[in-house]
Amino acid sequence: MEMKICQSCAMPLESPDLYGANADGSKNEDYCCYCFKNGSFTSDETMEQMIETCVPFVSKGNPYPDEDTARKAMLEIFPNLKRWKK
Repeated sequence: MEMKICQSCAMPLESPDLYGANADGSKNEDYCCYCFKNGSFTSDETMEQMIETCVPFVSKGNPYPDEDTARKAMLEIFPNLKRWKK
């Protein structure tokens, strides 16, 4: 089974506890609980701003060795996520 990832920040959605919440309180399986609460996004930022927010969390070997590598990978991944797809 393919790992689900947040369609805003690309965080792995490893369990339902990490799913975002719709306005009616139901789980939203497309977005994580940090990006999507009460039926809307928690921050109004551009894709580039989201990448800069996420870089520190995925560098230093988790899973990328450094910030530049993380940023380059995200610049390839993020344009394909639902929130950022044009």
